Amino acid sequence: MNTNSETMRDTRGRALRDLRISVTDRCNFRCPYCMPAEIFGTRYEFLPKPEILTFEEIERLARIFVSLGVRKIRLTGGEPLLRADLAELVRSLATIPNVDDIALTTNGYLLPRYATALQAAGLNRVTISLDSLNDEIFKEMNGRELSVEPVLTGIRAAEQAGFTKIKINCVVQRGVNEQSIQSLARHFKGTGHILRFIEYMDVGNLNEWVMSDVVPAPDILTHVDQVAAVEPIDSNYRGEVATRYRYVDGSGEIGVIASVSKPFCGNCTRARLSTDGQFLTCLFAGTGTDLKTPLRAGRDDRELRALIEAIWLNRTDRYSEERAGLIDDNGHPQSDPKVEMYQIGG
Repeated sequence: MNTNSETMRDTRGRALRDLRISVTDRCNFRCPYCMPAEIFGTRYEFLPKPEILTFEEIERLARIFVSLGVRKIRLTGGEPLLRADLAELVRSLATIPNVDDIALTTNGYLLPRYATALQAAGLNRVTISLDSLNDEIFKEMNGRELSVEPVLTGIRAAEQAGFTKIKINCVVQRGVNEQSIQSLARHFKGTGHILRFIEYMDVGNLNEWVMSDVVPAPDILTHVDQVAAVEPIDSNYRGEVATRYRYVDGSGEIGVIASVSKPFCGNCTRARLSTDGQFLTCLFAGTGTDLKTPLRAGRDDRELRALIEAIWLNRTDRYSEERAGLIDDNGHPQSDPKVEMYQIGG
């Protein structure tokens, strides 16, 4: 078995470099494409505390993943800021040697409360989800009748805490918020923040995804060009999911994540750890490998490392590349059930 973290690669030659950790399955939003309110109502039973990985367990597993090549860690949810004392987890992860970057994906609503503490604890970057600046559209998309202003306040709080190159993620769904592309581009142009548009994907099983809902990357760029001309620029590193563009007038950068129209499975270096300790090797995976049980049963780090390593070395995932061949005449993918997005982050 290959134990060299610099050369450990899966069956398609992809190295393990990124670890996304879901710290909670709870969220204060009810976005229809992730956690629709009609399913996740007040009586919905989320994971009980004993089933959730503790911070100590997360840190231990993270150290093992880093020993196998991980250099970037991202905390996700659900909404990760609902996890109590999250800055303590960040502080412990920041002590792991060879971790180059610790990031957080959030809906931004609670950032005014926590941004300063997170930055002080060692969080390097923040990505904030914002699907529209239009209050009515935003309320429809967050499922909770919450207005845009608290999220904008969260972005300002992140700025004031010292975070730079903040990323703003917008999932674009045809007939829902594609008209928001231009207003978002205008708003964030010149701010130093990086606005990223994401093609609507069939993550999970609840969003009733059809191909016709997707606004493909070229159409997104056409909208942006109505605001200001952009030109492509090189990626920062192999495996970067967003195709990068800059405004020709030098006023900023945008990105487009085209997982549907231009799959990038061949460069995917991401592993995912769910709230309850499942190790998944693809955003569209149906099942994962349970790491919590052997961890709590007393397996040592060497045994856990061997388990993780064997899974990655045998990894074959390429769902985004396969999707086109799975779509039926009505535009629905005919695939096996997938893990829900709120369980493993985006």
